[in-house]
Amino acid sequence: MLIITKGRIGRWLLAVVLILAFFSSAVAKVADDFDANRARLLGHMIQQQLSQNHYSQTKLDDDFSQAAFDLYLTQLDSQKRFLVQADVKKLEEFKHFIDDAVRRGRLDLPELGRSLLNERIERIRLMSAAMLEQGFDLTLDEDLETDPEKADYPADEKEQKDLWRKILKYQVMVRYLNLYEDEIGRDENGALKPANEETLAALRQKAREKVNKNNDTLFDRMLEETRQDHYDRYLNAVTRAYDPHTNYLAPNLKEDFDIQMSGSLEGIGATLTEDDGYIKVVRVIPGSAAYRQGDLEADDIILQVAQGTDDPVDIVDTRLRDAVKLIRGKKGSEVRLTVKKPDSRQVVIPIVRDRVEIKETFVKGTTVKDPETDRTFGYIKIPSFYRDYNGGTGRNCTDDLRKELQRLKKADMAGLILDLRNNGGGALSDAVSITGLFIEQGPVVQVRDGSGRIRVLDDTDHSVEYDGPLVVLVNRFSASASEILAGALQDYRRALIVGDEHTHGKGTVQAMLDLDRKLNIRGMSKYRPLGAVKVTIQKFYRISGESTQELGVVPDIVLPSRMDGLKSGEKYLDNALSWDRIKPVDYQLWKEPLNLEMLKKHSEQRTGQAQDFVKIVERAERSQQRREETLQTLVLSEFSSEREETLMLDKDDILSSPHGTMSPPAADETDAGESESKVKKKSEKAVPTLDETISEDPYVDESVALLREMVAADG
Repeated sequence: MLIITKGRIGRWLLAVVLILAFFSSAVAKVADDFDANRARLLGHMIQQQLSQNHYSQTKLDDDFSQAAFDLYLTQLDSQKRFLVQADVKKLEEFKHFIDDAVRRGRLDLPELGRSLLNERIERIRLMSAAMLEQGFDLTLDEDLETDPEKADYPADEKEQKDLWRKILKYQVMVRYLNLYEDEIGRDENGALKPANEETLAALRQKAREKVNKNNDTLFDRMLEETRQDHYDRYLNAVTRAYDPHTNYLAPNLKEDFDIQMSGSLEGIGATLTEDDGYIKVVRVIPGSAAYRQGDLEADDIILQVAQGTDDPVDIVDTRLRDAVKLIRGKKGSEVRLTVKKPDSRQVVIPIVRDRVEIKETFVKGTTVKDPETDRTFGYIKIPSFYRDYNGGTGRNCTDDLRKELQRLKKADMAGLILDLRNNGGGALSDAVSITGLFIEQGPVVQVRDGSGRIRVLDDTDHSVEYDGPLVVLVNRFSASASEILAGALQDYRRALIVGDEHTHGKGTVQAMLDLDRKLNIRGMSKYRPLGAVKVTIQKFYRISGESTQELGVVPDIVLPSRMDGLKSGEKYLDNALSWDRIKPVDYQLWKEPLNLEMLKKHSEQRTGQAQDFVKIVERAERSQQRREETLQTLVLSEFSSEREETLMLDKDDILSSPHGTMSPPAADETDAGESESKVKKKSEKAVPTLDETISEDPYVDESVALLREMVAADG
């Protein structure tokens, strides 16, 4: 709730009068321009809420305008395939005036952007249909730059035509090879069977027809975007210039922002976001269909969506709500997602839509035997920091973890592995109370708001549920509350933190502000619903004074990961709030600090020799090479050979673990799509049990080895 002080009442009343006068004038001049007037109202309200509530107190100046413009341009044409340089030059005339436009209710930029984009789409649609009808020389030695960051906008229409010729040629090659495998197949040795030229020509024709149909659907969807859609895109660029977690959510996105299966909503169970023209996976919901299937991960980019065996639909440059409509569906139906992995591989993931299995979202534990000493160690997976505020199950993460600890202690566990990999956070109160299960009492985290007020959250319970050796596993997708728990246990030196080079680095708190509730101007209710704005309002700090923002938590023991070298995490997001520190609070270290140097040295020796980790390092190096080699050959024979080589390399990989950045590829992954037969096999695979999962997890194996040393050091 916002409080208006006495000193602000005069300014507030004056602002209301001016706004009313402005909108009355606008409505009188353009009585039928409902969308534009609504967008002006939204612009004013969003700017007002952000200036009053955002943590950073960002100034609306030329630097802000430049940041907002860059975001808007990227959202408008993320792949640099529709606009030409002359179009961009016209749009750039507004890049230093967005701050003024927001204040004055001007919509010139989104109006121009919509006009230019639609004009180009219509031209490209006719051009691409003609090129697909004519066909392509699949032996011509040329390539396509697939990384838009390395490319510029086409200089003119001639250069744009050549770009689209290459794009279409690539699309046809991918579709042709998939059709070849489905309709002709492989022999007993796994090689593609031969076929006569008549059959191949028919497949090429069929591939061109399918590409044309798919692109037609994409063009239709883009041209169906309304003026309000373009205004919303513009307003979202303005909000994201504050920080990547501050967003404007149009009314439909308030419902669709999370594809979470609750109530009657059924789908795959993933939180998605629209990121620079792509639909990106933020996290996979524990217990969901995608979670149980196992291949979809955070940071995956969804390129295409297919309903069962239907042809896939391209969703690049598609609105989030349209992508959501394609991904949702009836329980029991199958959706196939063509996904670009962070290491640049493209895979097809079949998911049978279902509701969340609640039991999969809860804390789960088991025991692990140390093969060298025959000791029993405990293993507990925390998928999220859940807490039922609505009178449902009444369960919470802290109580469930306490019960699991008590159960494992009865099994005489000599040490514990606490797995926070892929845990995207949840209830802050549980991060604090769970820390308290492992320490006697003391501060856990500091929270600072935009005015500089600092609040320290403490564990006030003197009891300790478990005081033995403790290893905490994290990865790049351990975020928010996970980072608070891991950071506190590290600061107290209570646990050994093990995992990726760093955790995600989300050290901020957001609040959802309903704009309908904030609307207090007479005569404006007709513009409802207005949606909401998600605003960053606070920042987390460790008890050591360091923020978890941007840098995350750096583990004591860093293990090889197939994501090494990948730019994944908060610090790589546009306009992310920076890392800083505040004054530390007083706290007492754990009674038996760890010998980190010895543990680190021995761990490096083990992982340097373990075949699982050797393979993981090799895979990370190949992934890095893939990310750097962004030029795609357009010679069909070379493209097919590269695809087969990638398939064989992926099949030879030793699987690492089904936990996010530490997870294996599916055996049937390829660089450029997959055939129907492969997808069917993947959709039929059994979901492994917890014991099966950790028995093939080298990160759990190394955690056991570390616990063995910690127990020995305790005597």
